[in-house]
Amino acid sequence: MSEFSTAQVHAGEARDAAHGARVTPIYLTAGFEFDSFAQAEGRFGGDEPGYTYSRSGNPTTAALERRVAALEHGREAIAVGSGQAALTVAVLGLVQAGDHILSAQSVYSGTRGLFENGLRRLGVEIEFVDDPTDLAEWRRRIRPTTRVLFGESIANPGTEILDIAGVAAVAHENGIPFIVDNTLATPYLLRPGDHGADIVVHSASKYLGGHGSTLGGLVVDQGSYDWATSPFAHLTGPDDWLDGASYVATHGAAAYTAFTRSVIASLFGPVLSPLNAFLIQQGIETLSLRVQRQSDTALAVARWLEAQPEVIGVEYAGLPSHPSHPLAQRYLPRGQGAVLGFTLAGGAAAAERFYDAVELFSRMTHIGDVRSLILHPASTTHAHLPRKVRDGIGIGPGLLRLSIGLEDADDLIADLARGIAAVAAADVVVEDAAVADAVVEGAAVEDAAVVATAELTSAPLSAVAGR
Repeated sequence: MSEFSTAQVHAGEARDAAHGARVTPIYLTAGFEFDSFAQAEGRFGGDEPGYTYSRSGNPTTAALERRVAALEHGREAIAVGSGQAALTVAVLGLVQAGDHILSAQSVYSGTRGLFENGLRRLGVEIEFVDDPTDLAEWRRRIRPTTRVLFGESIANPGTEILDIAGVAAVAHENGIPFIVDNTLATPYLLRPGDHGADIVVHSASKYLGGHGSTLGGLVVDQGSYDWATSPFAHLTGPDDWLDGASYVATHGAAAYTAFTRSVIASLFGPVLSPLNAFLIQQGIETLSLRVQRQSDTALAVARWLEAQPEVIGVEYAGLPSHPSHPLAQRYLPRGQGAVLGFTLAGGAAAAERFYDAVELFSRMTHIGDVRSLILHPASTTHAHLPRKVRDGIGIGPGLLRLSIGLEDADDLIADLARGIAAVAAADVVVEDAAVADAVVEGAAVEDAAVVATAELTSAPLSAVAGR
């Protein structure tokens, strides 16, 4: 299937031989019955194809895995219960205590929390590259114990575009696998594996599912990394579960996927419900239609916001003013995604007024929905980070993040105009308050125009001063 729109509907599907169901059935079962003693032994021993228990595999989930692997041009995929689980499983399939992970600085707050508070506690060292565009810095930071390089194709929420081919080259020069979170781009806009990424992860809760109704995650092994010559002893060395053979000897190019599926995903247990797998697969069938429209609308919204005097910056790589615009033109010619950020000159106070004034945008923590969403990262998703870190990754007090849905662009802009109007109206009150302070303190106000502005308020000067 050469065309994406065809593959998103047909790739990986398996017809229902029993009843002829055209849509992948939901196999909502914990376990699977065996025909005989020999069949049970064969399935558990890996000698006979089939399923044993839904924690280890399920036909509905397997259909989703095949489809996403095909869309990402990958070798094989593993579906798990959330995007956070996908990254956790992908990384734990590689690292152990004493190993080192090198990551781009601007990443999703949950990812940063996993690295700093989760994996670090298990003895894994974490380091962040301050400027992900500086390939020399990636090279300088690599240690003998570095086992993973990581970045996001489109950063959340700063929307910086990762130079995937450049970082992949650094990783491969040093024999290190490169993991890319492709959640915001989706395989419709960008396939990281085509540019050198070895493992791709997704929060399927976002654009793949698309309707904000379910959680899920996927790990895609691109099949590009040579596990046989890798430094991963748990894949190349003898394993008791394999009667002393290695995963590489037993599974060849599929060694990483086999280990990660059977040891990490199955034993740690972040299982994806077959019902959720079904809903995500249904969402994927319209992925290109949704993402193209959302990206087009996001660009229109970004251009409108950039023209507003109350906005001092718009974070969207589709704009020529964005530092990542050249990379966006290279990696994302179809569109630059549907998440963007913008900063209001009035800081946190202005952000709060804007946030509370909108009516069409849903105020919630999520992205990739058919509905448009708004969030204030500094007081929610990134509130736990030190101020210095927030500033370093561009999470200022006046920043608001938008996830653009499928609504009409004019309606969304009209709603954002309500937010701008609320900020502008509040600016008049701020001017009034400044004049009121001067009067209360007995200062002389000589500018008649400023006095006239103060008189515009219907509230007493003392009440304005106390706001």
